[in-house]
Amino acid sequence: MKTIAFFLASLRWQDLVDLLLNSYILFRLYVLFRGTVMVRVLTGLALLWIAQLLSGRLGLILTSWVIQGIIAAGALIIIIVFRNEIRSVFQARSLRSILWGFPRHSVQTPIEAITAAVYELARRRIGALMVIPGEKDLGDIFQNGIPVDARISREMLVSIFWPDNPVHDGAAVLNGDRIAQVGAILPLSRREDLPSHYGTRHRAAAGLTEQSDSLVIVVSEETGRVVAARSGRLVPIEDNLSLARMLAEHTGQSAPGEPPRDERIDYAVAGLICLILVVGVWFSFSRGEETLTSLEIPIEYLKRSAGMEIVETSAGAVRLDLSGSGPLIRALRPEQVKVQVVLEKMGAGAHSIVLTPDMVRLPPGIGLKKMTPTTVEITLDMVGEKSLPIQVDWVGPLPKDLRIVSVEVDPPRTRVVGSRSDLSAIATIYTEKVSTTGIESSGSLAIGLVLPEGTTGIAPGAADRVTVHYEVAPPTP
Repeated sequence: MKTIAFFLASLRWQDLVDLLLNSYILFRLYVLFRGTVMVRVLTGLALLWIAQLLSGRLGLILTSWVIQGIIAAGALIIIIVFRNEIRSVFQARSLRSILWGFPRHSVQTPIEAITAAVYELARRRIGALMVIPGEKDLGDIFQNGIPVDARISREMLVSIFWPDNPVHDGAAVLNGDRIAQVGAILPLSRREDLPSHYGTRHRAAAGLTEQSDSLVIVVSEETGRVVAARSGRLVPIEDNLSLARMLAEHTGQSAPGEPPRDERIDYAVAGLICLILVVGVWFSFSRGEETLTSLEIPIEYLKRSAGMEIVETSAGAVRLDLSGSGPLIRALRPEQVKVQVVLEKMGAGAHSIVLTPDMVRLPPGIGLKKMTPTTVEITLDMVGEKSLPIQVDWVGPLPKDLRIVSVEVDPPRTRVVGSRSDLSAIATIYTEKVSTTGIESSGSLAIGLVLPEGTTGIAPGAADRVTVHYEVAPPTP
């Protein structure tokens, strides 16, 4: 259970996408090639792959090597031997059916035939009335037409309602996959709330469904629109897919483009097997061999108290020895790893902090083997400001015939930032070194400041450069 929990916790969203995408691709290949010899060959290769994994685990090196070679050769053999079968499968299907749809049976179902006929009649604006009985016997509800007992087909249904056909004004009764009767006369509805644009066919459809559980399909001769009547209600049908779904629901069948209900369990089992196989392959590659690496990661100090500053630390970075699968280790970047130490509620002074694994942030699938050092010493102090006089740092001798008689620094003072304990011991801030060797006359120069040890910077708005005005004169006799 711990292994499974660790596996689930280490999954990245990229891993989930990887697993689902490849499982779906494998499932689609099964759907497209289902029932062919190629599926049996692929099944045999899958069993060989499982045998290769087991032999590798058992240490059967030669057996594992032989099976691996057979699998590699088998993949090439499939492409060569079954190239015609592969081409025929992909040529016979559209991109949508390859990516999503399920293969249809070669024999056209009555639902497909009825849908095709209805929308051909609608396109030609030929009126039609088709009755699909339910569970109740129609008995003497309508006047029987002419018995036909013909197989349902698009051509047969269109020819029945062709204007020159003597029975085109009556209804066709469809029973199973047979046309039972044509030219049947249905009882008209006596309802007064039907729209005025509904004609005799619509009233006949409503009349029959008011007295039975039949489904009646009406094609309007004037508008070409398709309407379905059921339980006395007339429902406009917008497209052929809606009509197919309604026919499937009424007859208890599957709509075209969907797998038959007795095949759905097979497809569900196949999908689960595809997922298991892909997870096994993925796990063997991504979690198979452990790889080690070492990274030098800087320590991030978080949540310092207000005004508190780190004055001194024994280590600015730690060395991490990490482990994981080869692909994950190779894809690992230093910025993905963080070492974070929380300084919340720590006051001024020296502190010894033990570095623990929960302070290390690692990507999923990467493990921590070792951390060096395991303890870090830091010193905290309150941050403050101090105004210091600026002193020019002269270096070197003046010419023998000159001396500096006056020096003016502009501005004469500046403010520095640092820990309060360090600032208390600082009395002066010096400029950068100024060489007196080349001075021959009075002048001015702009120069930067050197921060005293223990300070962290110049305060905001304070001067970090000054102008030095100096005056030289010959020595007095």
